[in-house]
Amino acid sequence: MSGNHLYPIFLKIETLQVIIIGAGNVCLEKMESILTNSPHTSITIIGKIINDDVVKLAAKFEKVTIIKKEYQKEDLNGKQLVIACTDDVSINQQVKVDGSSLKLLVNVVDTPQMCDFYLSSIVKKGDLKIAISTNGKSPTIAKRIKETLNEILPDSIDEILQRMPIIRSYLKNDFSFKVKKLNELTQVLLVNPKELHKTITSIS
Repeated sequence: MSGNHLYPIFLKIETLQVIIIGAGNVCLEKMESILTNSPHTSITIIGKIINDDVVKLAAKFEKVTIIKKEYQKEDLNGKQLVIACTDDVSINQQVKVDGSSLKLLVNVVDTPQMCDFYLSSIVKKGDLKIAISTNGKSPTIAKRIKETLNEILPDSIDEILQRMPIIRSYLKNDFSFKVKKLNELTQVLLVNPKELHKTITSIS
């Protein structure tokens, strides 16, 4: 059976302990992705050489810790999510072996066959988040789709989202009636988000 068999979930990553093995440019990219979406995440970074920009970014977040040292299996103790992004393939492979032996979820950057999870491209408009996956085939395509959705979706989509509970509270009758009316109302999103925004604003 072909196709993308990944199951998308949204993690409360701020309740987890994350470790990144490697402290170069790729580490910086992964840090930015995680902290932009979940700024209170606890991240430990292990590396023999630490990128200056990694240090600068880490300084802005109190739950990010940098340890300058060689990787050892014991570094994974107490962690739940592991990202391996060193320049040494053998170290990345060892991180995967060690993480799997501890039943941890491991991502080895740019090596899909050694990943238990992928960090997706994310579109964020307030409380609305859309995660994009190409099943590890092309981060570039995922990035382009992200850019397209960011342009298509208006910033007002979050205001619409915030007002929906108010609209729902105005609707009477049973659950099926509410679902029907909300479906009718949000159908406008398919053709004219601005019109939906105008309609919801007038109601609430």
